[in-house]
Amino acid sequence: MNRRSFLTSTTAAAAALAWRPAPAAAAQNQSSEPLSIYKAVKWGMIQSGGSVLDKFELCRELGYDGMELVSPGGPTAKEVRAASESTGMPVHGLVDMKHWEIRLSSPSESDRDNGRAILEQAIRDAKAYGGDSVLLVPGRVGGADETHDHVWGRSVTEIHKVLPLASRLGVRVLIENVWNGFCETPDQLRDYLDEIDSPWVGAYFDIGNVRKFGPSEDWIRTLGPRIVKLDVKDWGESNGFCKIGDGDVNWPAVREALREINFSGWATAEVGGGQRDRLAEIAQRMDRVLLS
Repeated sequence: MNRRSFLTSTTAAAAALAWRPAPAAAAQNQSSEPLSIYKAVKWGMIQSGGSVLDKFELCRELGYDGMELVSPGGPTAKEVRAASESTGMPVHGLVDMKHWEIRLSSPSESDRDNGRAILEQAIRDAKAYGGDSVLLVPGRVGGADETHDHVWGRSVTEIHKVLPLASRLGVRVLIENVWNGFCETPDQLRDYLDEIDSPWVGAYFDIGNVRKFGPSEDWIRTLGPRIVKLDVKDWGESNGFCKIGDGDVNWPAVREALREINFSGWATAEVGGGQRDRLAEIAQRMDRVLLS
């Protein structure tokens, strides 16, 4: 089955996605039903709590719905599974933490091989944690030996090699849009994903990262059902990356665009973290911009 037929099959789509809890907060919108958004934060943002279980319990208390971890460098699967079962907080996915350093777009074949091996381990770790996705930055435009075409072609080749493992374990590889010189228009990212053409690859759409290049809502409409999960941050021309809700992202328009594409899924904050009070503020701001 190719990617396009998969996206049109609701039965297959449901089978590919992990169980999701009810959202922690969903204030009724004045004009339409609230979005089905499930909140999380990046693991490194949680600076309170000592043990894995402490961090899970803290996030549950603050209104988050689940967790996103990292690979390599995350806690053991045994610790995570125990904390998840104790709190009822699922791990929805994790981040490949080496994708910038050891890139799938590298001009070095050995680096590409190592990057693919790291991605394969991240897929295994996601499965062990109970997650259903790995966030991936596919490369970086960096000169004559790593042009946009190089990043495109090399990363597509390497991603195709991991798809048998991804499909066997039920873990999707989700491409994040970042400031790496690659796919800086929504049409480019759409075409990149369509060239990979697999139900096991989609977009991990970062709402704030694209605001530098154009309205976030336009990207959402162009990418459509290719968007599987969201990273949540804000950016403004005058204040750069800032607190969620304080930048130039048009959040009402973002919500409307997400409704138009029938989005339902995980939204993970990617901002400066901190202790309990800071994490509570982030949860409140996410509720305000996504669920109000």
